[in-house]
Amino acid sequence: MIHNSTDLEKARKLDSALYDLVRDVDVLEAIAPQNFQEQKKIFFESNFSINPEFTYKKSPFNSFQKKRALYNLPVEDILDEDLAFLYAEVIESYVDKLDQSLSIGSPDFLYDSLRYFGEPNEKDLNNANFILHLPDDLDEEFCDIETDLMNAQQIQKHMDEFAGAQGYEYKIKIESAMIANAVVSGRTLKINQNAKIPETEVYALAHHELGVHLVTTLNAAEQPLKIMSLGCPVNTKTQEGIAILCEYLAGFLTIPRLKVLALRVIAVDSMINEKDFKQTFLLLKEGHGVEENLAYTITARVYRGGGYTKDYLYLRGLRQMLNAYEKHPNFQNLLIGKVSFEYIDVISRLVEKHYLNPPKFISPAIAAPGDIDAVKQFVAHSIK
Repeated sequence: MIHNSTDLEKARKLDSALYDLVRDVDVLEAIAPQNFQEQKKIFFESNFSINPEFTYKKSPFNSFQKKRALYNLPVEDILDEDLAFLYAEVIESYVDKLDQSLSIGSPDFLYDSLRYFGEPNEKDLNNANFILHLPDDLDEEFCDIETDLMNAQQIQKHMDEFAGAQGYEYKIKIESAMIANAVVSGRTLKINQNAKIPETEVYALAHHELGVHLVTTLNAAEQPLKIMSLGCPVNTKTQEGIAILCEYLAGFLTIPRLKVLALRVIAVDSMINEKDFKQTFLLLKEGHGVEENLAYTITARVYRGGGYTKDYLYLRGLRQMLNAYEKHPNFQNLLIGKVSFEYIDVISRLVEKHYLNPPKFISPAIAAPGDIDAVKQFVAHSIK
């Protein structure tokens, strides 16, 4: 089945207008605290008694004007039902993101976040607690504590080697005002200048950030329509799920790493219910024995912006993507761009109709998975 050329031209016109309207809407970038390290110092010096007061960059756009312009886009002019449906859904998701952008730093941000990402349910919490009760030495290959940590420059060297071997074109920069150790933003990999992490974690990070997040960015750029760069609604669960899945398929998903994902679920649940940074921090530090710097980072991730619930989706996404990887015939279409699994059938039909192209790059861990030992397989498949 081939697309209607007139319909494609209408779609391109709408697509370009939509992209120009929302290309600068990046909630994740907007909620990065400008004073992360300063507030950490105050929090630690107060013996964990003074909650951080994070500051954020001021929004550069008028959210109300953008929302009005979004609703004026002529989606009804597109004849293909799948394509019209996808544009309507993406427009609604960006209206939600604009609401989040408008409320950053206020109590309303939590409720906008809950509306967009949802919250952990009983199954999520059970999965988290199951993982937290696993002994670290189940990981026979990585049971010895790695004492040699890699700094930002060493991480950069490994990332360059990984990207070069795969033929990825990207930029890399080292930044100070970051919570994560590394993150892909557009075609740029940002590395935390304060990062000091084990070699195994760096290998996992390469498969996660470059092998998935950069790959879907590069594949989206190969599409005739820019909607795949903007992304399907709530694609976080799918995209982060694939990224964790690739850590697993490459053989670098350790029990301690899984426990960090589980702790994020616990932290999101605490943030929603307690709404007290120090209480969530102490729950991790004293209740779960988490090292204080890691406890601070996990807590800051879920309190940034005013309450960000996204982090519970990593573990849920892994469960969903492992199942999809093993059972769904069109799994690789999830790499076309920033796709949500809930839209995989729509996306696959659009590929069949040539509105979209198949993915140019396939994550190396998906193209050539490693041998996964029986213990890791058992643990991964025990997440319900």
